[in-house]
Amino acid sequence: MKKLAILLIMGVACNGFAQEIAVLKYRGGGDWYANPTALPNLIRFCNSQIGTDLETSPGTVAADSPALFQYPFLHMTGHGNVLFSGEEAENIRTYLLSGGFLHIDDNYGMAEYLQKELPKIFPDKELQELGADHPIFRQPFSFPEGLPKIHEHDGKRPQAFGYFHEGRLVLLFTVESDLGDGWEEPEVHNDPEEVRRKALQMGANIVNYAFKN
Repeated sequence: MKKLAILLIMGVACNGFAQEIAVLKYRGGGDWYANPTALPNLIRFCNSQIGTDLETSPGTVAADSPALFQYPFLHMTGHGNVLFSGEEAENIRTYLLSGGFLHIDDNYGMAEYLQKELPKIFPDKELQELGADHPIFRQPFSFPEGLPKIHEHDGKRPQAFGYFHEGRLVLLFTVESDLGDGWEEPEVHNDPEEVRRKALQMGANIVNYAFKN
């Protein structure tokens, strides 16, 4: 299965799909479709500011779908429950170990459910908190204090956690930051331009890391 996944990703790259982003659709009742303008805005920012050539309309893919391997970068968000079956967890694990990247941005309310579900993907790994010195906070935009705070909820500090495989960050889980809200259209949350810019720049760093590592 892993060899097949690698071949699929390589084949996708050769056919011009290497720079596509998709929203991960999951079960459990959570709103996986939250922040509909976020990814299109992030894609436009990345294309104009860091020289990517991403498809302007993100795809949507289910956790158990073979189509997962068409997308080198997956984004997952929402406010509520998340549930992965054994098949879905295995599919995501194979995808990540084969070169894929998953960014999960807690839109406030997902973390408690993901604490139970993420170990299904990597039962042999532990989530590690990323220090401010991790490369994902350094380029192309500098965040010397690490993950920026975009929206206040409980007054807690923003944190970035990850799973690593052979030294590479393959799954990034951002909590108490709400990057996706900062990527949305300005009128959705009425964030100041400076806050939106920080969110978009951090998002660009994540995209940059995913495609270059």
